[in-house]
Amino acid sequence: MERLILVSNRLPVSIDHDEERGFTFTPSVGGLATGLSSFHADHESRWVGWADVDAAELGDAGIEHVRDTLDREHGCTPVFLSAEDAAGFYEGFSNSTIWPLFHHFTQYAEFDSATWESYVKVNRTFCDAVLAVARPGDTIWVQDYQLMLLPAMLRERMPGVRIGWFLHIPFPSFEIFRMLPWRREVLEGLLGADLIGFHTYDYARHFFGSCRRLLGLEEQMGRMLVDGRLVLVDAFPMGIDYERYRDAARTPEARAEAERIGMRTGDGSVVLSIDRLDYSKGIPGRLRAFGAFLERYPEWLGRVTMVAVAVPSRENVETYRQLKTEVDELVGGINGRFGTIEWTPIRYLYRSLPFHALAGLYGAADVALVTPLRDGMNLIAKEYLAAHDDGAGVLVLSEMAGAARELGEALLVNPFDLDQVVEALHRALVMDEDEARARNALMQRRIKRYTVTKWAEEFLEGLKRITDEQEGLDARLLDTPQHDQLLQEYRDAGHRLVLLDYDGTLMPFAPRPEDVAPSDDVRRIVRTLSEDPANEVVIVSGRDRETLEAWLGDLDVDIVAEHGVWLRGRSGEWVTIEPMSDAWKPRVAALLEMFVDRTPGSFVEEKDFSLVWHYRQVNGEMAETRVLELKAALASVVTDWGLAVMDGNKVLEIKAANVDKGRAAHRWMCREDLDFILALGDDRTDEDVFEAAPEGAWTIKVGPGPTQARNSVRGVGDVRSLLTRLAGIDS
Repeated sequence: MERLILVSNRLPVSIDHDEERGFTFTPSVGGLATGLSSFHADHESRWVGWADVDAAELGDAGIEHVRDTLDREHGCTPVFLSAEDAAGFYEGFSNSTIWPLFHHFTQYAEFDSATWESYVKVNRTFCDAVLAVARPGDTIWVQDYQLMLLPAMLRERMPGVRIGWFLHIPFPSFEIFRMLPWRREVLEGLLGADLIGFHTYDYARHFFGSCRRLLGLEEQMGRMLVDGRLVLVDAFPMGIDYERYRDAARTPEARAEAERIGMRTGDGSVVLSIDRLDYSKGIPGRLRAFGAFLERYPEWLGRVTMVAVAVPSRENVETYRQLKTEVDELVGGINGRFGTIEWTPIRYLYRSLPFHALAGLYGAADVALVTPLRDGMNLIAKEYLAAHDDGAGVLVLSEMAGAARELGEALLVNPFDLDQVVEALHRALVMDEDEARARNALMQRRIKRYTVTKWAEEFLEGLKRITDEQEGLDARLLDTPQHDQLLQEYRDAGHRLVLLDYDGTLMPFAPRPEDVAPSDDVRRIVRTLSEDPANEVVIVSGRDRETLEAWLGDLDVDIVAEHGVWLRGRSGEWVTIEPMSDAWKPRVAALLEMFVDRTPGSFVEEKDFSLVWHYRQVNGEMAETRVLELKAALASVVTDWGLAVMDGNKVLEIKAANVDKGRAAHRWMCREDLDFILALGDDRTDEDVFEAAPEGAWTIKVGPGPTQARNSVRGVGDVRSLLTRLAGIDS
């Protein structure tokens, strides 16, 4: 049976220690723990997480007792942290740096190198704990922002393991994320995973933007190539245990709680506000909106009560203490201004509630006011709807919550627009019951179907899918036996042909084409191969002939330039493959220059018989738009002049349609005296060479993706290793 290892900051078990009563182990309720509990039945599973107890106070005997009990009774492996490490890792970097930054509250973000070091250290501690229980074939699913370095740490020490990572809070825009001093380290840590999951596609898009701008990684159909390995990034909106909340609202305990609320609020309507006391939740703005509502619609005085529940959070942090003071003062001010002896506008509770009380409160509320300033998902909105399975109740929901992407039938508001929140609250209170039921029915059908269990299943299916895809690519990789076979056939051959692409094959890409002159290492490899009398080495490139002549013209090689337009034998004389015309170039050049003016970072390269629009340094979203626009603009010119628009690696090249690398390479490959043919290339233009190669030739694509080639290698480094071995050069 496949084994699943779940890794989260905290375990799904709360541990209490009292000197008289000893240890108490209580399963956690709600959220991740509830959502993933069903997988214990379907998988041989193991949960790794912080025990959240002071190891120094427990002593060795206490630690062993906790470890043994968690292992036997709960299937958990605890991570023990010192008080100092826990403070730096959790209260420090996780919640004083990442939490405010990722929620766009940059004014609260602290950038402290000491807490960063604690974060790195604790992620390593988690890595050791996971590897102590992991074995080949396991699936490891890492959760949330506290463990962003863990995927890469695991990958380094256990390369073949299947790793997923999911973020339960928003991922910020690039303009915010770039503020983090350790931004590259965080991205590189996350990219150790095979699948990276977010609640919404907006967060995934932000992640792609940061990877592109900071690491130069490009996304294609949700995938990025990282060190020759595919990484999938996708959105998985987390659900709830719908039936649990629906059924809980129907229990006698919940109904009794609802009746008690009704007795306290009278016959009036109930507006519910419930959240953890955090600056990201927008509680002060929510209270101000309720006060403004009472002022604007005085007919509701005495007829509506807000039940405001604020769950204590980080009470030892000054920012949160100030927030509580602000909330206390707002509640007091509104009650003092509008309240009477018979009626209190806001009933304020500063505490967490037991589950039956929460279910009763959901059921009693006529309106749920859920207006976070920024939230990864917000499950309260879904829980409220589940508790109103009868169709009653109205949800007012912030556009800034991830749940808004799924719950479009709610009254969506901008939480920063007080007037809009006031009007939405009024509309919710006067809404016709039939309209409310119709809106809720659509949302309830959706969240009933996409539960937390469904969310987990889809994530794990996506993880298996991308690793299966990677295995399919790996199956074509040149493995050790094939490598040895190629080498043996090369040694046994009396007359060999070696066809080598340049950019992306011999040398990696760079933002500016002129910056990729061959390294000394590459020149030494090519020179050694070409000096072997049994070899004929041909450089088959899309570059212009002047550049190739300057870089490689002194070597004893044949050269194909401009994707087959120009050919140069060892004699050094350049000839065209056939008579060519460049009469079309002025018209196309004018069009390309117009796009350069509109697209910062792009430029035009002119060759003898082609024009190239480069956009490697263009913002990814703008580049995608401009490429489509340019192709559309070129359509008529291409038809009139018999041209082709060729997609390359961050380039569009316009050239004669009847000329390609395959046609040029055929001049060498068609010879009957060849005993061995090797062709290497990385992009679409090299597919023409692979297709033209005779049966038995070694054709090798550099990088992933569909190909006509017989085999593939991961990157330029593998190409150099292969050619070094063929050339007999000591590495």
